[in-house]
Amino acid sequence: MKKRRGTQTSNFGSAGRFSHDASGFYASRLYSETPKQTETSYSESPLPSAAENRIFCHSSELMSELPDKSVHLMVTSPPYNVGKMYDDDLTLDEYIAFIGRVMGEVHRVLVPGGRLCLNVANIGRKPYLSLEALMTAKLLSLGFLMRGQVIWDKAASSTGSTAWGSWASATNPTLRDIHEYILVFSKGMFARPKIVGRNSTITRDDFLELTKSIWRFPAESARRVKHPAPFPVELPRRCIELYTYTDEVVLDPFMGSGSTAIAAVESGRRFVGYETDNAFVELCGSRLRPIVEATCEVHES
Repeated sequence: MKKRRGTQTSNFGSAGRFSHDASGFYASRLYSETPKQTETSYSESPLPSAAENRIFCHSSELMSELPDKSVHLMVTSPPYNVGKMYDDDLTLDEYIAFIGRVMGEVHRVLVPGGRLCLNVANIGRKPYLSLEALMTAKLLSLGFLMRGQVIWDKAASSTGSTAWGSWASATNPTLRDIHEYILVFSKGMFARPKIVGRNSTITRDDFLELTKSIWRFPAESARRVKHPAPFPVELPRRCIELYTYTDEVVLDPFMGSGSTAIAAVESGRRFVGYETDNAFVELCGSRLRPIVEATCEVHES
């Protein structure tokens, strides 16, 4: 049987992607100043039993409970500093610096090749603030390698609202965002080794669908969950299935309503999280108790 020849980068594109050789592309000057992966041996630290399936009620700017290289995936949606009950009134520079402190800790606790999935929306209109671009720049400055971005298409749950002050007029039409982003990064290396005793659980159909750059599923109801800005369990579930093996550790440094913890447990993974609001820590506990024994630490007033 004739051996199939691998594809490679060419002037007219490539008809397929079989054992693809893109070395010529990555050796170009375009990529000469981009971040490079670090060749290092893989190692990880065990998650302390006191942190397993636990939500700590303090800022994730310092995650002293977690050893270096003890987390395999981070999934979160940060507070947007837009006046929600849990937000601080920070300047834009202060806000990005705060996100940077948290993500610096995330970098420390991720294993080599560990993944980071950050759900973020752009905000405002006068002017429009691209948090997606600002956070991408911050994560790159911390040494993360960017792997791509997913467009979360929320059209199925969007409203019909519009800028009535300029209806059908060029006066001041306003774009209505019906999407958010999931920024995907990794620490140090692009790939992770297969660990003996751990397994992938993603189905064939899910793998084909989730490796596309547009995901479509509805948003979560704030009224139903009793949180001002919950994300649906489906979001972290997809990230967990795509980027982790069974029994690995999923971190959410802004736990909110507990969606990441629920998705981790339902996918056969362990979780650890941080949340500064006592009421939301208790909300997480009420959502988790029916499916797992978890510790939700509430500060005494």
